[in-house]
Amino acid sequence: MEVQESIYGARRPALEKVMDGIMKHIGEIRAEMEQKLSMDPVEHCLCRIKSEESMREKCRRNNLPETAESALEVLTDAIGLRIVCAFVDDVYTIRDYLKASDEYEVIKEKDYIRRAKPNGYRSYHMILRTKAGYFAEIQLRTISMDTWAALEHHLKYKKSVGSRAALIEEELKRCADELASTDLSMQTIRDMILEA
Repeated sequence: MEVQESIYGARRPALEKVMDGIMKHIGEIRAEMEQKLSMDPVEHCLCRIKSEESMREKCRRNNLPETAESALEVLTDAIGLRIVCAFVDDVYTIRDYLKASDEYEVIKEKDYIRRAKPNGYRSYHMILRTKAGYFAEIQLRTISMDTWAALEHHLKYKKSVGSRAALIEEELKRCADELASTDLSMQTIRDMILEA
């Protein structure tokens, strides 16, 4: 069996170094915010380099050659980070820190918190380009947004429910809206505590 060369080629170590640098910067942002708030605003932060097969499949889906150039210069999610915060305001504060940094150029932003997707999905997405020229996709969410997205992903209902799809989508949207309402209530409670 023939072993396929990495789609990232010789650039894989540089990609890992860039990802580690972004994670280090996120750690610095967290430390600065913790000093101001007396708490770490980030519940957890995950990072990954898109798997070889996922990147190859995305190249095929986009009619791109399966090359390092396609993976790293055309597509923008070889590096992915998910930053999960306790409160909605923290999502936007971390976004503001990233936007103000001279380490990155913001290529694209999508605010699915203020304008949720029709199915109820909420998150703040950013595509950043680093000084080294690599792209990173950042997803910023609250704990409840992350919980909803994880549960929705695990349901894998779309192909198996037939005529009940509309009802299921309606229920998922209702759950997402209830969680968004809870996020707002928790934010209000925190604001009252900080003002006291």
